[in-house]
Formats: sequence, C-alpha cells, structure tokens
Amino acid sequence: MYAIACIKQVPDTTQVQIDPVTNTLVRDGIPFIINPYDVHALEESLRMKERHGFRALALSMGPPNAQAALRKALALGVDEAVLLSDRCFGGADTLSTSNVIAAAIAKLAERDEVGIVFCGKQTIDGDTAQVGPGIAVRLGFSQLTLVDRIEQVDFLKKRIRVRRKLEGRYEIVEARLPAMVTVVRELNRPRYPTVPMRLKAARAEVTTWNNSHLNLDVNSIGLKGSPTWVSRIFSPERAQGEIIGDGIGNPDGTARMLVERLIAADMLAV
Repeated sequence: MYAIACIKQVPDTTQVQIDPVTNTLVRDGIPFIINPYDVHALEESLRMKERHGFRALALSMGPPNAQAALRKALALGVDEAVLLSDRCFGGADTLSTSNVIAAAIAKLAERDEVGIVFCGKQTIDGDTAQVGPGIAVRLGFSQLTLVDRIEQVDFLKKRIRVRRKLEGRYEIVEARLPAMVTVVRELNRPRYPTVPMRLKAARAEVTTWNNSHLNLDVNSIGLKGSPTWVSRIFSPERAQGEIIGDGIGNPDGTARMLVERLIAADMLAV
C-alpha cells in the first residue's frame, strides 16, 4: 500500500527579489528548496512506512531540475520517486496542477493500492492551499486538511483518525481510506539524511513521466487548462519609514515622538 508524499521544489522566498522595472521575480542565483510544509508531509509518509509497512513514494511536478528535490526525498528513505515533467504541464495553475497529479496517483493505484496521500498545507510560492483538496476531489478521496497529529490508522476498517489544528481549537476527525491529508508543521520533526543514504540517492533512478504516460487532454493541463493566471507581481511601497525610539532608556521622549508623528499624519489626512 502506498503512502504518497506530494512535494514541490520552490524558490527560497527568503532570498526572492522583484525587479522594480519589470515587476517580475528575479530568479538568477536564487536557490531552490523543497517547500517547507511538504518536508513534513514527506516525513509523515516515512513514518507510515516504518510503523505500518506502507511503501513510501515521493511525487512531484516540475521541470527536469526538480529531480534534485526528489533525490533529497530518496536520501531520506522513500522507496520510489516520480517526477511529472512535460512542456505541456508548464504554466499550470492549481486546477491544472491537481488534474495532472491526480492522474499520476490514479496510475500508481494500478500498481498498488493507495492508502494515504500527504501534502503540505500550502506552498510558500503560491500560498493557495488548493492543490491538495483539488487532488482529493478528483480522486474521490477523503479530505483531511490542517492535520497536526495522526491519531490512528485502522487497516481492517480502512479508517484514519486525525487531529486538525483550527483557529483557537482542535478538531478530531475520522474518515475512510484512501485519504488526502494536508499537514501543518506541528505534525512532526523532519529527519536528516545520512551520508550513506545521500550517496545512494545520488545514484538512484528518478522515474520521469510525461503526458504520454498520463494521456491527458492538453486543453485540461498546463497553461491551456488554467483558468487563472498572475497578471502582475509587485512589492508594496511604503510611504514612510519606521519610527525608531528608545522606549526603555527614554520612554517619555519616545511617546512624545509617536504622538507628534500621529498628529502630523492626521493633519496630512485632513
């Protein structure tokens, strides 16, 4: 039975800059990483392998260089890695992306039963949190989002119980398998790869599937199958700088400076 971790290679957003002239991302020299939430999804698939005998598989959609992310997954201990890469997949929004990934999972289900699919709750480059639920809908899987703890997996009854982290409270939910589980960072603490596993992963095969493997209508994938698009990216402009004062050494002076600034801003607004 498969425990599939869907991972995405994303630019490290702590180093991303926007060209002020073209309003596009400056990608030159920006390192790529596995989406941080997906690292926790990957870790949980490995725990399912160790505790319950699942076959752990890492699945990613992206250009050929996304193999680097999958090799990191192999170094951590997944049994198999599959990259979905084709020019016709390019420019995909969340709808088109979930179409491709769902088709790949359905193809994997022809080999072995799929028990759980893990995704990070969202990616740091898009922040939409839509791909995991989109995959669940297309496959007819139970949908469990914002999971911070796996309470129980019952193979005989094909049930899973999880805890969801909501605003100000938790929710215990039980659902049938197969299930799509999107995870938050509190779920686990990811492991580090060992040197022998790194060396093994460098020589391991990463399976690559293009659209000839999935046979999807080109009008339902990539840019053609994407009803949404990004028209412009820009950095918000700050009209004024920070107010810096010494609230400990000179609290009276700092308070006076703040009041004067607020009065001046109110007068400008009038």
